[in-house]
Amino acid sequence: MATEGTSTTILPDLPDKYRVFLHLEPPSISWRHGKPPTYGIVNQLFEEGRTKEWPKGSLEEIVQNAVKSWEMELSHKIKLQDFNTINPHKFKLFVNGREGLSGEETLRIGSYNAFLKSPLPEEFQYYKAEEETFESSHDAFRSCFPRGFAWEVIEVYSPPPLIAFKFRHWGFFEGPFKSHSPTGELVQFSGLATLKVDESLRVEEAEVYYDPAELFGGLLKGKITASESQTKDNVKEDLAASVGCPFFKPKE
Repeated sequence: MATEGTSTTILPDLPDKYRVFLHLEPPSISWRHGKPPTYGIVNQLFEEGRTKEWPKGSLEEIVQNAVKSWEMELSHKIKLQDFNTINPHKFKLFVNGREGLSGEETLRIGSYNAFLKSPLPEEFQYYKAEEETFESSHDAFRSCFPRGFAWEVIEVYSPPPLIAFKFRHWGFFEGPFKSHSPTGELVQFSGLATLKVDESLRVEEAEVYYDPAELFGGLLKGKITASESQTKDNVKEDLAASVGCPFFKPKE
């Protein structure tokens, strides 16, 4: 449920059928990049790769579009009071059982950092959310998924006011991720979520459960760049020299 991705090159002026709020916004809305986003490229990825096509007006379609609209607001609006998809006074986000994040905190750190925080010791973390900003996290995933990171609802288990559903997230690893070269392969993961909503279907609490290793298993398959590999070798040599390890020679 991280950012799906945006485009300004495909059909920028046509309505987005998955994010209805995007075309009903007043001129007073403050957009992060100065104007509303467009989703032409990732919508194409979604339509070509989805496993379900829900009937118009079905609960599954409503939930799917609501989450897409929330992602759009979280990634592109600056002020929480401009959100249509959540109750800003009550909203809490819980990911994999961790302590809940308020709406303001989620907006400050961004969707990727909110969903990718890890309780593991730092040396075992695939991605160090504490070291990333909103901008750097989005740049990293826009880089590795240039066609966007598509999202779909697989199944809905219960209706409002507590909606439970299964989802799938996917993209093609066609650009570099940190020091890892792209493989061109499909990277995907699935998870479960619940949304506690009010009478206007605005989310008050969201709980999400998924395995981050499914995502990073694909991204870390990419070969490490030569410069990064050399840097790691140098660090190993310096460390070994400092403790007198006979298996590495200190640099001249």
